[in-house]
Amino acid sequence: MKPILQNQRKERDELLSRPYLERRSNQDMDLLLNSHLIKLITGPRRVGKSTQALLMLRNRNFAYLNFDSQQLLDAWNADLVMRMLDDVYPGYEYLLLDEVQNLEAWDLWVSELYRLGKNLVITGSNAKMLSSEMATALTGKYLKVEMLPFSLEEFFDWNKLELSKLNPEQQADASALMDDYLRNGGYPEVVASRQLTRTYLDTLFDSIVWKDVAKRHSVRNVTDLNDLALYLVSNFCNPVSANELTEELGFSSVNTTKKFMDYLHEPYLFYYLPRYNNKLKLMKKAPRKVYVVDNGFVAAKAFSLSDNLGRLLENQVFVELLRQGYDTDKTMFYYRSRNDKEVDFVLRKGAHIDRLVQVCYDMSNAKTEKREVDSLIECAEELNCSNLAIVTNNEERIIEKDGYRIDVVPVAKWGVSFALL
Repeated sequence: MKPILQNQRKERDELLSRPYLERRSNQDMDLLLNSHLIKLITGPRRVGKSTQALLMLRNRNFAYLNFDSQQLLDAWNADLVMRMLDDVYPGYEYLLLDEVQNLEAWDLWVSELYRLGKNLVITGSNAKMLSSEMATALTGKYLKVEMLPFSLEEFFDWNKLELSKLNPEQQADASALMDDYLRNGGYPEVVASRQLTRTYLDTLFDSIVWKDVAKRHSVRNVTDLNDLALYLVSNFCNPVSANELTEELGFSSVNTTKKFMDYLHEPYLFYYLPRYNNKLKLMKKAPRKVYVVDNGFVAAKAFSLSDNLGRLLENQVFVELLRQGYDTDKTMFYYRSRNDKEVDFVLRKGAHIDRLVQVCYDMSNAKTEKREVDSLIECAEELNCSNLAIVTNNEERIIEKDGYRIDVVPVAKWGVSFALL
């Protein structure tokens, strides 16, 4: 066991020696570390959770266990590991457990470490397992930090431009970067090597489906699971229902389809946005809109004959709303009016609807503007909400119609100043 931990220490030190982009966050990392509560960093694979944990702990004395190592898992002995950690990391103050969900009954072991007074930082890539198990074994004992691929603002940081302070000479470069981000997303591994984006994300997508889903859940019909994943990524931003998917893909049962859809959400690959309704029963019956965690997966895996810039922008806005703390269980929905007009995002704070957001890539055409504005206003009337916005690729203005004021906001400004809008 000791040689395994010594090799992991070398791995830790090598990782710490690399240059990294400091991620933007609304949370004070020093304040988090000073808390005795467990620090839980969750999110999709390869978005920088381990890097974030290492950066948090960079100037501290900390021990490191990487559970993506089959060698560690095969030789696992909890008591022996804890004794060896004291030898390999003398006097350590913090313990970083990377991808801990790979360890069987990890939650009980972590709970025991917490009772022993260990100051823990944990990373994991499975939404359902982490939320359900942390909620039971470790209720009230953890603080959660959710990470996603680079935001547009962070993508600009990487390219040495500040999105909120662009000067006229930078506009051409900024437009090219915004288009690049829209089409290729923000996975950290490929922002510096765009020529590798499709190959890398194609492989990552397959790895998530086969390793994080099929293997974890012992799925026997992996072909059906993969077909569903490819169908969902090709139909991103569209409403889907388990019944229709079962028929369309020729699956054996609706229950299998529902199960596979849940499986594909667990590793943060797909999200399903419910249709807003005051009656919970009706809301659960309505089709949900499907979104993918990063636009790069669309470029890498979707079957498409066109650019789909409008849907790409809508997906980008959806992921940005996730970053802002909205979730698909309680605070973010879509809505369809009695006349079948649709608004892309209904944002709720507490018990009341706070804002309606429409997404339209290009509103320069008068018919397009009328369609989007009319839909937004009709939904606003039915939902009794007057805080309205349309997010576009690059337009910025105010539209006043039928007593409503609508903020037309370019996505660049939306990404950096959403909280102020």
